[in-house]
Parts: sequence; structure tokens; C-alpha cells
Amino acid sequence: MAARLKPCVVRRGDGREQHGLAASCLRELRDKAGRALAIGEDGRPITLVLAEDGTIVDDEDYFLCLPSNTKFVALAKGERWSGRSADSRSTWLSEPADEVDSGAERWRQLARQLKGDLSNIILMSEEDLQVLIDVPRSDLAEELAQSQTKTQVLQDTLQQVLDRREEERQSKQLLELYLEALKNEDSILSKVAESESVPRKEMDVVDTGTSSAGTSARTALSDQIFAVLKEKPAPELCLDSQTLELVVKEDTQALAAALSWDKQKAEAVQQACDQELSKRLQQVQTLHSLRSTSRGKKALPCGDGLSSKRKK
Repeated sequence: MAARLKPCVVRRGDGREQHGLAASCLRELRDKAGRALAIGEDGRPITLVLAEDGTIVDDEDYFLCLPSNTKFVALAKGERWSGRSADSRSTWLSEPADEVDSGAERWRQLARQLKGDLSNIILMSEEDLQVLIDVPRSDLAEELAQSQTKTQVLQDTLQQVLDRREEERQSKQLLELYLEALKNEDSILSKVAESESVPRKEMDVVDTGTSSAGTSARTALSDQIFAVLKEKPAPELCLDSQTLELVVKEDTQALAAALSWDKQKAEAVQQACDQELSKRLQQVQTLHSLRSTSRGKKALPCGDGLSSKRKK
């Protein structure tokens, strides 16, 4: 039995021309979108995101759960979701924080993202969360068209997300300190054992540090991102999801050279960013699934017997 085709609509990130396509799976949709939009012809994979909010669609099961005629934006390798199309109501930020309009425009843009979909909280950076927390409650309530009571609950939730990330960061720092202490203890015991076994020979001290001097590497990351990666503990908790994706996709050797790190440390940071990104996207997908299920239940007709209240 042939697989059922799902009708979809695709377009380029900055284009208005849309193409209607039908595909039975995500891979087939990628192939058809690449041919229709003339991208990915160099063999590089393309990325499909939801036109509504920029959610990356890279899971076959999630694709099958989407409704018919879902709108997608196709991105070639190296392109980023901008969310400035006419049919996009809630988006990720396409520019780094220092390039986005500051002050009132900044928090209003973030508020519009939450107005479109509250699950965008998961994808925001710590700086974005703090901006919304600091907005006067009356102003945020007006922008969201919500009561001040509900807005207070929202800001409390934002603070809880921020606190949770800080707790996670502190836990990671404690674990790193513990592992470093164990490593130093093993090193000291090893040196003592060597000195006792060869008491009359002087031990040569060898510098095993890795130097990246002289390495010229170009990366797509901004100076602000480099500062976070180099100075912040558990930097993956500070960055928004789009920036996490950029770090994961960056060439490891180039990243290590730009940060004056060894390759192993750069790989560890990329792995941590990849895990954090996967966790956030999984949380968003779970929320969307729960929301769809809840809407389905509300649409079911209720009989008189089910609608009657139980008397005490």
C-alpha cells in the first residue's frame, strides 16, 4: 500500500513565491523543495522550518503529526531563520542581541514572540528572559493584551526558567570542580609514586599544552558569542536556540583556533550546546503535541450525561 501524501507549502526564507508540494515523508519533502526552489543542488542538505514560528522540522514522526497544508521555509546550508515574512507571527531573532533595536523595541519584539507561542520561552537566551522580566507589568500586559494578573504569572514563569538555568549551571560547576580535584589528586599520587621508585633521577617537566598560535580560522560567530563561550560557565545555558545551532554547526578546528582552545575542549562545548538544543526542541515539540491533543479533546461533542455536574 502506497504511503499517503501530505500536501505542504514551501518557500525560500526571503521570498514571497510559494510552491505547493505533496510528500509522504520529510526526506521526500526536502528533495522536492530543493528542486522546486533550486537550492541544495550542490549536494548540501537543506533545512525545513515552520513558517509560523521557525521550529526546525528534522523528525519524521513530528512531520507526520503536522496538519495538511503546513507552511515551511526552506533554508540552504549557512542560511538562518529571520522570521520577517508576511505570514510569520512569532519568530526567532535573526540578529545577535547587539544588532536588535534596543530599549522598548527590544522587549516588544520578544513579547510578540510569546504572544504567538508561549513555548518560545524555552528557546530564548537568558538575556532575553531578563529583558521581559524587567519590563513593567502594565506595559507588558498591554502589549500581550492580557490582564496584569496573568502577566504577573508569566513573568514569574520567566523568572523560574531563568533560576532553573542558573541552578543547572551551578550544578555543572560543582561537578567540574569535583572532577578536577580528583584529577589533581591522581596526578599528585602518581608523581609521588614515581619519585619514590626513582629517587635519584630528576624528572623532566614537559609542557603538554596545545597552542593554536599561527592558526588562521574564519567562523560565522560574532564576538559577543565568543565572549559568552569563553567567559561564561556552562555557556549553552546562556545562549538562545538559534545561536546554539550556529555553534554546533561551526567547524571544530576553527572554533578551537578562534577561542585559543584545544580541539577536545571545543568538541566538549559543541556537544553540550547540541544536547541543550535537542532538549529545548524536544520540549517545544512536546508542548505542541500536548496542545494539539488538548484541542482535539475540546472539539469532541459532550452528551448530556457527561456535561452534568456531580453533586456532593
